[in-house]
This record gives sequence, C-alpha cells and structure tokens, in this order.
Amino acid sequence: MMKSLKPVPRFKSEAEEREFWRTHDTADYFDLSRARPARFPNLKPSTKSITVRLPLSLLEALKIEANKRDVPYQSLLKIWLNEKLQKR
Repeated sequence: MMKSLKPVPRFKSEAEEREFWRTHDTADYFDLSRARPARFPNLKPSTKSITVRLPLSLLEALKIEANKRDVPYQSLLKIWLNEKLQKR
C-alpha cells in the first residue's frame, strides 16, 4: 500500500521555506523512490570581491608566477589559497 503524500505548502519567503524543511521530513511530501540526481551544469559558485593589501614585492612575484603559468594573477591566488585550505 502506497503512503499518501502531503501537499507542499506555499511559502512567503526562502526563510520560511528553510524553517519548514528544517522541521519536516521530505519523505512525507515526496516519493523519494522516484528521485534522481540533479545536475546544474551552468551553476557557478557565488563570489564576493574583497580587498587585500599586499606588499608590492609579493604582488610582483605573484604576477610573475601567474605569467609563467599563463593565468591571471587573481586566478592563481585563488588556486593557491584553495590548495592551502584543502591541505588543512
């Protein structure tokens, strides 16, 4: 016998929806046996601009290394920061 699913309510805001799903089981609202993995090929991580003051010599060294790798220095900085954080 199949379980009767509850209708998903309409929400006034994302905050209201988050609170609802924090306290309710999705299995009561969706047939999870029919769920499939979702793909979002065009979804890009959100970014935020920041200002970082660097000594001129450090910035020049970063630009030289980036030029050797044929990438923008900002991209190289993001790669190196990410690698360092992944090692932790």
